[in-house]
Amino acid sequence: MKTIITIITLLLSALSFAQDDTITLTVTVPNATSDKGEMVFSLNTEETFMKTAPVASAAVVIKDGVATATFENLEQGEYAVIVLHDLNGNQRMDFKDGMPAENYNVSGGQMSFGPPVFGDAKFTLNEDTELKIRL
Repeated sequence: MKTIITIITLLLSALSFAQDDTITLTVTVPNATSDKGEMVFSLNTEETFMKTAPVASAAVVIKDGVATATFENLEQGEYAVIVLHDLNGNQRMDFKDGMPAENYNVSGGQMSFGPPVFGDAKFTLNEDTELKIRL
């Protein structure tokens, strides 16, 4: 009986340590030009950035020009966030004459001509973090 109690105690403590290793990332856009549509957040690793489905995503209502998304249970590592003010709610970036028709930005805030680059947008996540990304 003591052996079973000891095993259960060890398993429960191992589970609590495993839960402590996860990280929460909160991303806020403080300057949407309107509350129309929604803010779409895409959390990516280098492998997923502008290539495949993101690690996590969220579509958030904008209130008073501010939108916040929270990503929980993340592992340590390098990530990048892409944010899109999706005015028409179609969950994708719209273009006009080959140029983006909706505001967007990436973590790091370095926007150049052409598509965003992971190296410019990446950040290291090793603890609970709050980011602000301006459009």
